[in-house]
Amino acid sequence: MELADYLRILRKYWRSVAAVTLATLLLAALFSLVSKPAYTSNSTIFLSIRNASTAGELNAGSSYVENQAQSFAKVAKTPIVLQPVIDQLSLDTTPEQLAGSITATIPTNTATIDLSVVRGDPAEAAAIASAVSDRLIVVVAQLSPPGPDGAEPVVATVVKPATTPTSPTSPKVAQNLALGVLLGLLLGAGQAILRDTMNVHVRTDKDIERVTDRPVLGTIAFDSDAAIHPLVLQVDPHSPRAEAYRRLRTNLQFLGLDEGKRSIVITSSISGEGKTTSAINIASTLATAGERVLVIDADLRRPKVANYLQLEGSVGLTTVLIGEARLEDVVQPYGSTRMDVLTAGPVPPNPAELLGFDAMQQLIDQAMASYDSVIIDAPPLLPVTDAAVLSGLASGTLLIAGARVVRRPELAAAIASLEQVDARILGVVLNMAQPSDSDRYGYRYAYEYYGSGDAKASAPAQPLPTFAGPPRHDPATSAAAPARAIEPIS
Repeated sequence: MELADYLRILRKYWRSVAAVTLATLLLAALFSLVSKPAYTSNSTIFLSIRNASTAGELNAGSSYVENQAQSFAKVAKTPIVLQPVIDQLSLDTTPEQLAGSITATIPTNTATIDLSVVRGDPAEAAAIASAVSDRLIVVVAQLSPPGPDGAEPVVATVVKPATTPTSPTSPKVAQNLALGVLLGLLLGAGQAILRDTMNVHVRTDKDIERVTDRPVLGTIAFDSDAAIHPLVLQVDPHSPRAEAYRRLRTNLQFLGLDEGKRSIVITSSISGEGKTTSAINIASTLATAGERVLVIDADLRRPKVANYLQLEGSVGLTTVLIGEARLEDVVQPYGSTRMDVLTAGPVPPNPAELLGFDAMQQLIDQAMASYDSVIIDAPPLLPVTDAAVLSGLASGTLLIAGARVVRRPELAAAIASLEQVDARILGVVLNMAQPSDSDRYGYRYAYEYYGSGDAKASAPAQPLPTFAGPPRHDPATSAAAPARAIEPIS
């Protein structure tokens, strides 16, 4: 992962990162509040040689004293020193317990012992530090081996007497809060990266690129109203989604599919990725560009085109495939556009076998001879084999990837299933992309209409008119049969 990926993750999960940081900060503050204050009193003892007449004796004595300081620092925490201190101050503790609050350290290359006593009462800490220092001086004199003259060679002297501390040494509130913020940021960033790594849902085009080298031909933003108003060019022709479909149309036109040989299967890995709304919107954008387009609802499992476009669905593809009607008899024009629709018709018991008949190939060939583009809405690839069968009959296949719906392994399996039948995969379209996943999917502007040039006009209360291309039934521009009511085939 690059730095930009980490920044994207932090930007995406900034709320959880902030929550974790705030939680650790509150815990640090709570710890500082409930912790009992502790006071530290310090004293320093210096060890020296009593008698040294020459420089050699002085050097030898200095080395001897430094070695003895190590031993006397340990002695300072033993009962020989602490028990008399407990008796002197009438402390309710034991030498072992008192030793836990005493620290004896020796600075490097010195013959001094720094004593630190930590207690909850500042006066008690000073009293214990002073008593331990005094007692250690006595013990040093007792334990030092006498010299030739009978005197102790090592002398201990208090060079820094203990004083009563005026402020607690713990808890260190500022330090605890700073550590809480730092730890919170680390934990928050860690959980964000972990969540992003373990989330195998496809969310951005980079997720698609991690699965396949097939091009991402377009990115369609999420629209909660898509199921109710599927044709975005009719409802809001200047919306970001409409512009995204126009860019997708342009990309499709550069794929080398000639007019009259352009049959595209629109499918997805699993259900719920928006393949049907994508199919009819792609067809609609091609129609507004002046092409004659036929939409075929080949999802014989869960057909939705007729419902979305509010067309007659009792006859359609299955009626033609079983020979009970001709294509031109059941094709329905959609309004005044250059888009015709072949609905699914009655749902058969054997969709995969029916789509694999030669009749389906003949129908596609016939449709390509009469239309500039044929858009085929197929079932998802992973649950059934229908889309794979259709992909082998069409000029190319466009795979819809629903953001936060399909997982990367599912997308990889869908692509593999198409490759097994040698289907021409035109590319992948990221559908229902969330602006929170990447700023590139958001627009920093919006189209607005102004009535008089200086005052913003209110949007009309009625639906926007659909595209009115060349006359739908002008023989010079259309070879379609005259519009007529569709009657069920008995």
